[in-house]
Order: sequence, then C-alpha cells, then structure tokens
Amino acid sequence: MSTCSEPAQLLPLAFFKCLADDTRLKTLLMLSVKGELCVCDLTDALQLSQPKISRHLADLRKCGLVLDTRKGKWVYYQLHPDLPVWARDVIENTATHNEEYISEALANLSCENC
Repeated sequence: MSTCSEPAQLLPLAFFKCLADDTRLKTLLMLSVKGELCVCDLTDALQLSQPKISRHLADLRKCGLVLDTRKGKWVYYQLHPDLPVWARDVIENTATHNEEYISEALANLSCENC
C-alpha cells in the first residue's frame, strides 16, 4: 500500500487503496460516526484481536487518514482534522448512506462514551 503521511498531500489512488480493506473502511466509518475511539473499542466492535486492529490503525495513520492522541494509558483515534474536504465527504457520505454496513460493529461497542 502506498503511503501518504500528510493529509494535504493525499492523492485519490492512495486514499482509495487505504479504504480497500473491510477493517480499515469500517474503522474510518465508525470514527466518522463516533468521532473518537480507542483500540479497545474497535476490538470489541469489529471482533478482532488488538494486534490486528493496531496494524490497520497504523496503516490508516501512515495514509494520513487518522490522528492518534494518548490519554493516560489509552490511545484514541479520530479522523485526521486536516483531511481534504473531498476525502472527508467520501467517508461521511459512505457512513451516512450505508448504515447497515457498520450497524453490527456499532452495536458491539461497549465503551462508556460512545
């Protein structure tokens, strides 16, 4: 997968390659809906192991699609605030018009602030 660490430099091909995985796509859509989630939230939601979730989040970070913030012992992820408008629109429109695609994952969330 080609990488692009700065959202402002995001090219369509790199963007869509980053989205071309079920786990990464669902993660981005869930972040679009929920705003911010930690790895433990995503492991519950997607029913995947922590190493697998962390690997996909690292890929999304390399693509410049997510930003991570450490809060105590937890690392929280959100859509990168500097995403180009066109990329944010694709993610948000996909989440809005395909609720059934992430509904099970959202229902699996057990975090207190979700």
